[in-house]
Amino acid sequence: MSEESSERNGVASLDVQDIMGLLPHRYPFLMIDRVEDIVPNESATGVKNVTINEPFFLGHFPERAVMPGVLIVEAMAQTAAALVMFTLGEDAHGKPVYFMTVDDARFRKPVVPGDVLHIHVTRVRNRRNVWKFSGEAKVNGTLVASASYSAMIMDY
Repeated sequence: MSEESSERNGVASLDVQDIMGLLPHRYPFLMIDRVEDIVPNESATGVKNVTINEPFFLGHFPERAVMPGVLIVEAMAQTAAALVMFTLGEDAHGKPVYFMTVDDARFRKPVVPGDVLHIHVTRVRNRRNVWKFSGEAKVNGTLVASASYSAMIMDY
C-alpha cells in the first residue's frame, strides 16, 4: 500500500493509486476513488465522488444528469474486486476478475453530480476462484441501489 493508504483499528483503506495497483481499470472506467473499512475476506466500502465532468453525463441525460444504474453496479463490482485482490495479496497479482452474474439489482433514487456514493460490499461466499457478493450503494445514508453479483478470478 502507498503512504496515502492507512490502517485504522486494524482496518485498511486504499487510495486511487492503490486501487489501480490491484485492478486493471483506468479512467474513464475506474468507478471508485477510495476503498475504506476493508475487512479482508469479508467486506469493504468503496467511495465514488460523482462529478459533472464524468464522460457518461454527456449523453445520460443532457437535460438532467443521472449516473447510469449499470455504472453503479460496476462500482459495486470494482469495490468487491479490490477487496478480493487485497485479500488474496500476491497470490492474485495480475489476475483479472470478471463479472459472472448480477441478480436482484434495484435502483431506488437517482445519483447525480455532487453526490458521494458509498458502496458497501459483503462477501456472501466463495469457492475456489468464484466469489459472490451483496452490495448496497448509499448517498448521505440513503439507499440508492442494491444488487447481488458474482465474479471469477481468471488464472491464465
